[in-house]
Amino acid sequence: MRKGMNTLCGVVQNRMKQHLRMGDVFIFVNHSRTTMKLLHAEDGGLVMYVKRLEEGTFRMPKYDESTHSYSMEWRDLVLMVEGIQDSPDLRLKRLKAARNML
Repeated sequence: MRKGMNTLCGVVQNRMKQHLRMGDVFIFVNHSRTTMKLLHAEDGGLVMYVKRLEEGTFRMPKYDESTHSYSMEWRDLVLMVEGIQDSPDLRLKRLKAARNML
């Protein structure tokens, strides 16, 4: 997953035939499903978020043959990033961040 913002913009425009400024979030996940990049346009410019898992993998949603994409709602993306499955009590394995112990 070495592509930067400019190259991913080219992928969205040239390969996916989409427009970045339409408000969609474009999600790129590496082959091993341990790194995710989110690309979207905000007022004033483009933003790219990166999340790399120390443990576990991202679970991909169902592929939509008609749109050639993994269409999802914002809430579904949040659940995917956090590793929450159908039941909020079930979570995929994630490394817990160390908390300040003061």
